[in-house]
Amino acid sequence: MSSYSELEAEVVPAGARVEGRTPVQLAWARFRRDRTAMISVAVLLLVVVFAAAAPLLAAVTGHPYDTTYPKTGLDIDGMPVGPGREFWLGTDQLGRDVLVRAAYGARISLLVGLAATAVATLLGVAVGVVAGYTGGAVDTALARFMDITLALPYLLVAIVLASTFQVTALGGSLALTVLVIAFFSFAAMGRILRGQVLAMREKEFIEAARSLGAGPLRIMRVDILPNLVAPVVVLASLLIPTAIVFESTLSFLGAGVRPPMPSWGSILGENSDVFRTAWWLLAVPGVLLLVTTLSFNLLGDGVRDAVDPRADRIAPARGGAALEDDEG
Repeated sequence: MSSYSELEAEVVPAGARVEGRTPVQLAWARFRRDRTAMISVAVLLLVVVFAAAAPLLAAVTGHPYDTTYPKTGLDIDGMPVGPGREFWLGTDQLGRDVLVRAAYGARISLLVGLAATAVATLLGVAVGVVAGYTGGAVDTALARFMDITLALPYLLVAIVLASTFQVTALGGSLALTVLVIAFFSFAAMGRILRGQVLAMREKEFIEAARSLGAGPLRIMRVDILPNLVAPVVVLASLLIPTAIVFESTLSFLGAGVRPPMPSWGSILGENSDVFRTAWWLLAVPGVLLLVTTLSFNLLGDGVRDAVDPRADRIAPARGGAALEDDEG
């Protein structure tokens, strides 16, 4: 049986220089070895290119997203025409080009998903860190506020808010949709981070910072926040697909972005009565929504495994169990 020194000599040749690697470099090395995550990145890049090319597609086809073509986009019975030479992915029941509308819908989904996640992350980090470190009455008030937010029937409340403000000066704006989604998303992140800060504030390095005279704001900014980067990145990557589905649900129910601006959810909702005869109106936005959210979820799993030092041991068990173990 070979001794440890002999095994070490086989791995590291004598005289070879061993360079240290930062946690970011180690995480990137783990992430690159995850084939599923890399495929997800490639798919998401294609979705981004598809969204960015929306004006180009409109120019090439000559079909703006909000223009109807009753003569060429509908048949003699007034039904949508299927995929063909003029309309590559067919038309909807108003005679609008589905390809162009799906490309502009990708812009809405990605914009809302990223913007809502960014706002929810900022709120979740702020509330979670302040509640966890401060403790006492502040912690109790913020924790109960997050519990109430999580307990609300978010879809019903979101529909009521969006429908109410659609008749005001704010309109059914994109900003309102982002804020509504962010409000119902931040509490999940804030609650997890609060638990981690509660455990972290009793660590030796926090006690050392206090003994040196550091104030609460400096400790939260300098000592606590850097140690939350990994969980924040993981949770944010998992919030994006949730926000995309949330926006599509609101748009499907008519409480999301205002027409004629297309969204994958609104394309499904506006044409739900012709799915049996116009299958492409269900297939195109449905497949795009499925592929995008699935890719983001798999990417989030890959990011979680990459930033977790135990990733090599838990990588085969991709799913909720590993995430719960991390959160606990």
